[in-house]
Amino acid sequence: MKRVYNTETNINVDYFTGIEVEHTPMLGKKTLFVVGVHNADQIQTIATANNCKHIYLGANMSFDVTDNVEEQWQPWESMAKQLLNMDFWVTLDVDINQVEGLLETGLTEYNKFIPMISAKLPYIQQLGYNACLKIDDKDFDTGNPGVWVHAVHDLMDRSRFTGWDKYTKDQPI
Repeated sequence: MKRVYNTETNINVDYFTGIEVEHTPMLGKKTLFVVGVHNADQIQTIATANNCKHIYLGANMSFDVTDNVEEQWQPWESMAKQLLNMDFWVTLDVDINQVEGLLETGLTEYNKFIPMISAKLPYIQQLGYNACLKIDDKDFDTGNPGVWVHAVHDLMDRSRFTGWDKYTKDQPI
């Protein structure tokens, strides 16, 4: 992914540090962001050297699992579990269509795990004032007790917004 960092625009960054700007339990904390799958011991070394207690996996939309199959999930699950067992806070940024695969990993059982479920809604402001987002189930009465519907307008609360400019202060490693 081509993006702006504090000193440059780059597409080939595997690791970068910065302050977590998204509204998660780690908001405001120094974070090591990891693009793609890497060795957990190497990640630990880099995180420790940069005084990061939070590691954000799947940064820059690098989570590349396309099917909910064990072979694709295994390297992400292994990396995340090793880091959690090293007592880091770990965020894993996954696309919304991978929630079932995420649940099968057991990662959500860790107290310091933050599942970042990414739902891409391009051009959201053009949907109009009446647009709604439904948090649904995969089928009728399958896993959720019902559905939740939120007005998109209400979800776009300023206190939860992070502008793209906030992402330009990160430091590539």
